[in-house]
Amino acid sequence: MSAAAAPPKITGSPPSSSDVVIVGGGIIGSAIAYFLASDSGFGGSVTVIERDPSYRESSTALSAASIRQQFSVPENIAMSLYGIRFLREAAERLAVDGDDGPALSLVEGGYLFLATPDTRGILERNHALQTAAGADIAWLEPADLKARFPWLTTDDVCAGTLGLSGEGWFDAYALLQGFRKKARSLGVTYVDDEVTGFDRAGGGTGDVAAVLTRSGGRIACGTVVNAAGARAGDVAALAGVELPVRPRRRCVFVFDCREPVPGLPLMVDPSGVYVRPEGDRFICGVSPDEADDPDTLALDVDYPLFDDHIWPILAHRVPAFEAIKQVGAWAGLYEVNTLDHNAILGPHPDARNLLFANGFSGHGLQQAPAVGRGIAEWIVHGRWVSLDLSAFSYDRIPANRPVRELNVV
Repeated sequence: MSAAAAPPKITGSPPSSSDVVIVGGGIIGSAIAYFLASDSGFGGSVTVIERDPSYRESSTALSAASIRQQFSVPENIAMSLYGIRFLREAAERLAVDGDDGPALSLVEGGYLFLATPDTRGILERNHALQTAAGADIAWLEPADLKARFPWLTTDDVCAGTLGLSGEGWFDAYALLQGFRKKARSLGVTYVDDEVTGFDRAGGGTGDVAAVLTRSGGRIACGTVVNAAGARAGDVAALAGVELPVRPRRRCVFVFDCREPVPGLPLMVDPSGVYVRPEGDRFICGVSPDEADDPDTLALDVDYPLFDDHIWPILAHRVPAFEAIKQVGAWAGLYEVNTLDHNAILGPHPDARNLLFANGFSGHGLQQAPAVGRGIAEWIVHGRWVSLDLSAFSYDRIPANRPVRELNVV
């Protein structure tokens, strides 16, 4: 792993105690804070500790900001179905003092997954699962694909699935700020600081008694939530807990195209390369092979990835993309759960007041509303209420019991 960034500038003073302390004020931490403060069954105090209040390095702000229901795990489908409902209602739900909530610029442009003959069976099973859950996903044979997308090369694909509604992209930073502003209006305290340790009872093996910060603060607490994103594994280690969440770089490239490509959804090529419109331009990327995906906090862009790998695939799939010009790029971090690329949610088996909301592996933004609601309900009621998310419990980590998600982008 590369060297960490310089410690944040500390502003303000942390409280001496808080009923709930959330480590990380990105989209997951702020969603939890909002749902908790909104819950009529909760009357306590909430403190969010965020090391980067500018959010310049935040995975939320650097995300490709998309949402889909095309997953292979039922709980992932359910979380994103709730996520799209929340996005549609966000302006109203996150309004503060009569002012409109965030304008998310939601575009329900759909996802298009393409399959080759060897992956058709997987696509069929996933499609059946998704539609049974209520997702609006169409099955397209090659002739259907060519009729709907005449600019698409279909000679080497045998089927596709297209989200007709409920899938697309939006303004991630606006949603983050909407959660944050609403949470603060409900009494949540945000502290610009960094967690450096935990006091645990029972000689360091029991519940968390307090959170320690770089500024020298000690916050006695009833519950702690690890929502530290790409740094979640390091934060868990401060409590003596092994969490298989690692920071991995993902690059997003921006390009212009001379020819129009009408009706392009967020298309996922069988190679894993994705592309979607972004205004009058396009963005694209791909997750590297596991062997070429080291742990890192670095945010430099791997430019050869575009020229050597992504561009040839795009040009094959969409011949109009043979004549494109890369005009920008950025890098952000995935918080990759190396066990199974799925979230880790809920309490630690020994420290029951230490809760996890980690390891989303690129799905955290779209799952934030459901996770925020779920973790808040766990804190208030001691169980999953609206959605049963027990499949993602920490218990599967030491048991080496992965929950495999087949649609990882």
